Amino acid sequence: MFDKLFIVAVSGFLFLSPARADDDIFANEGITSFQQENSWRRQPNQNNAMTKNQKKQVLPEIKNAIGDNAWNNIANSEKIFCYEVDNIPSDYDGYTLDSMAITGFCGVIKNEIKEQVLSQLFMDSKNVLFNVREECVIKPRIVLRFVRGIDATDVLLSSPCYSFTIYYPGSVHVFNAKPAAKIIDTLIFSFDKNKLDFVSPALLDQLLPVGVPQTKEQRDLVSKKPKAVRNWDVKKEEPKETKPENQGWNNLDLGF
Repeated sequence: MFDKLFIVAVSGFLFLSPARADDDIFANEGITSFQQENSWRRQPNQNNAMTKNQKKQVLPEIKNAIGDNAWNNIANSEKIFCYEVDNIPSDYDGYTLDSMAITGFCGVIKNEIKEQVLSQLFMDSKNVLFNVREECVIKPRIVLRFVRGIDATDVLLSSPCYSFTIYYPGSVHVFNAKPAAKIIDTLIFSFDKNKLDFVSPALLDQLLPVGVPQTKEQRDLVSKKPKAVRNWDVKKEEPKETKPENQGWNNLDLGF
């Protein structure tokens, strides 16, 4: 179980309370719900209803930069997946996300945390410095993938070069979030401690981008890598030609 995290906005910052065994920061269904019967069905009152934070105005500088479609995915996301990422080493041949190496899966984020992220980073002008360039290099740490239908917008959190970067097909926009340093560090710390190994969802036959084995069959599949995943990918040995069995009076071994 994930440790429980209370995030309290005080003077624009988030603070951690003592942890306890609960998954308050992550969706109640966790990462196993996708194997449950009818788990894919939309639950009541989830039809893109605007939350209190979403009724607040997104900062126009952000909205104008990323466009309506990218913002719509964020504001009305149906799931938010968390991935730990890093710069790609020169010899890296593993899984990537937005040209970064995926180093782990850190959960399905609850709406309460989504509202904190939107309120602090997208709607509070005190936490974003527009037209101010920091002399630092972005350090990829966490990507939050806001999924709506089959479309998605990615938000990269960087620390200690504090910023958030919004990825949407055809566009990348970086925003200076130095005033929100404590907020970003708190989020990264909370997500990072719950990291799990990432496995390709496609190999696990998952339609949703979880990337964590959830059943015995999936765990067995991962343990057998790099063997072929599909039965029809496995080359079958040609059956050896067998001689007819000698029967009756002719049951003699003549050496041929």
